[in-house]
Amino acid sequence: MSDEVKKGLEGVVVAESGLSYIDGDEGRLVYRGYDIEDLARDASYEEVLYLLWHGNLPDEDELATFADAMSSERDLDDATLATVRRLAEADEEPMAAVRTATSMLSASDPDADADPTDREANLRKGRRITAKMPTAVAAFKRIRNGNDPVEPREDLTHAENFLYMLNDEEPDDVLAETFDMALVLHADHGLNASTFSSMVTSSTLSDIYSAVTSAVGTLAGSLHGGANANVMRMLKEIDDSDMEPTEWVETALDEGRRVAGFGHRVYNVKDPRAKILGAKSEELGEAAGDTKWYEMSVAIEEYVKSEKGLAPNVDFYSASTYYQMGIPIDLYTPIFAMSRSGGWVGHVLEQYDDNRLIRPRAKYIGPKNQEFVPIGER
Repeated sequence: MSDEVKKGLEGVVVAESGLSYIDGDEGRLVYRGYDIEDLARDASYEEVLYLLWHGNLPDEDELATFADAMSSERDLDDATLATVRRLAEADEEPMAAVRTATSMLSASDPDADADPTDREANLRKGRRITAKMPTAVAAFKRIRNGNDPVEPREDLTHAENFLYMLNDEEPDDVLAETFDMALVLHADHGLNASTFSSMVTSSTLSDIYSAVTSAVGTLAGSLHGGANANVMRMLKEIDDSDMEPTEWVETALDEGRRVAGFGHRVYNVKDPRAKILGAKSEELGEAAGDTKWYEMSVAIEEYVKSEKGLAPNVDFYSASTYYQMGIPIDLYTPIFAMSRSGGWVGHVLEQYDDNRLIRPRAKYIGPKNQEFVPIGER
């Protein structure tokens, strides 16, 4: 067995998956054989969930049944809602609140005692997790702002219902379509850090709630899900300065600062999701009569590409897209979690179907042959 260390497991193939494929050289993302551009344009988030969990796109009847089952699971139990309220009133970090709420959901799940490898029970649990997480996020935001939570509605799509619960009004078609597309784009992305975290947990035959909670905690980090919020904070800092975007970036790079939203462990070219969201950011700006966030982003993209050879990732344009939708910056990562829960569930199902405990080794570099000295003689 080789003792070669691959820091961050970079380039190491540790599993097989039928969910998503990434071609980093071509800038291509595929869900179960379907290009992300086609799915983002023509498929709803509910269709993509069905595809990820069942392996095929649903027909009209299958989709209707699946969407109805999803929408019927949106309510939070009283204990979880009360905990979300306490966390919001204590001004807890949003991702910490999502982590806690996700963990609590198992207490009210009728399938909580099912065998961890029971696929049908896990599909029901996964459906409940994915349906309820948006309710927890929206309730947290409203309570934090001094408002009452808005109860979910079963007659709205997954995307429409979240925006409705968040703002206490139905979104227009443009906002609903844009948000649905964003959910589709973030639903899965190979063996990223949070997905791998969920797989490690489920490989021990822990339950799916523990696995998804592990993933939420992993996504919270600034090098993973937290990057999208950092992009918008950077854009606002630039807007508040007296500098042109390229001047600000040049100064930041000279000072050794990181420019958020660039570079990717897998993509060597522009992230295909960034292309799609960039177009949406431009559309939203044009509709509002102010394209400054998009124009600022394009200027930064072109400068970083020419100076550093780096292309933007999905976080770079999702930031301005969400901001123009009126979504608070610190909810960007919880929204990422809402979407990625679909991918996490899919990968956990795969792990259970062909399980082997994930247990890597570390190369020991500590001292050897130490002589033990009794405590009285130290």
